[in-house]
Amino acid sequence: MRSGELLFIKSVKDGIPNRDPLNDSDARRLFPEEDGRISLSDVSIKRDVRDYVLQAEPDGGANRRNFIFVQQRMNEKGNLLGRKGLADYIASSVGKTNADSMKSVLLEHSFDARVFGIVYSVKNENFHLTGPVQFGWAHSMHPVDSHYVQGTVVMPSEESKQTQEGKEEGKTQGTIWTTYIVPFAVFVMPGVINAKNAEQTGMTEEDQELLLKALWQGTQFRQARGRGQQQPLVLVHVEYHDPFYRIGYLEEYVSLEPDKEAWRSPANRPSSVNDIRIDLTKLLDVIRQRQDKIARCRIWCQPNVRVAGDVAPYLQPLW
Repeated sequence: MRSGELLFIKSVKDGIPNRDPLNDSDARRLFPEEDGRISLSDVSIKRDVRDYVLQAEPDGGANRRNFIFVQQRMNEKGNLLGRKGLADYIASSVGKTNADSMKSVLLEHSFDARVFGIVYSVKNENFHLTGPVQFGWAHSMHPVDSHYVQGTVVMPSEESKQTQEGKEEGKTQGTIWTTYIVPFAVFVMPGVINAKNAEQTGMTEEDQELLLKALWQGTQFRQARGRGQQQPLVLVHVEYHDPFYRIGYLEEYVSLEPDKEAWRSPANRPSSVNDIRIDLTKLLDVIRQRQDKIARCRIWCQPNVRVAGDVAPYLQPLW
């Protein structure tokens, strides 16, 4: 495993993939209202990766190493499993219910524990490992407006009841739902891979390749009305010879054309990928300048996205 950096650019149409949980309505705005940008947390991105691996590697995959520890799983009584219940489920699935250390079981058989780290605290065993892979916040690359919309559900939320007089009581009509959506937004997210932390968790190159695939295909896989239509656009992976070296802030070397100032007017906001071009020119210049530090650079691009800069030397086939 080498230390490296990630840059992931994705678009969202007609939805908000990560809204404020304390105010289940509008998009998160970490920047001032006048700035106009909205943001997605790393939790949202990791959930996409975990959900993909859960579906693509059921029962831990062929080698039983890719179970997902952080997930919603019910027991036979319909109650959500906690940390111990989830760990016991994985240990039972791989026939290690009598193992001396749950830490060794989870690091050997849980993909997200090896890649994202783990906090485990139960009655007789506590440990905490920092994940080799850390994502930053994903910020929109341009000002974004959100819109309030309503709809109806034909099915009542409760069954109606008949009184002794033969009258119907209770809800006999469907309900109304409300939500906020953004018509279109392009997000850029940085990430790092720490080789030293990988030594602690046992993350392998095979895990790294599954992570990259999950970032791409997991974004496409996790679609819902509230989250909108998500599309991966560009993924950059840079690996370094020196485990302690990092270019840093790769997201600051990419931009959209036209730039965000052109979109200050709500009438000029982008509405699809056809309205934008992603400029990678500065990033590619930096990569060329730091070639002595870089062991490998790979780039994946959505075919229908216009990109400025010669990515051909680094371009990879899509999954």
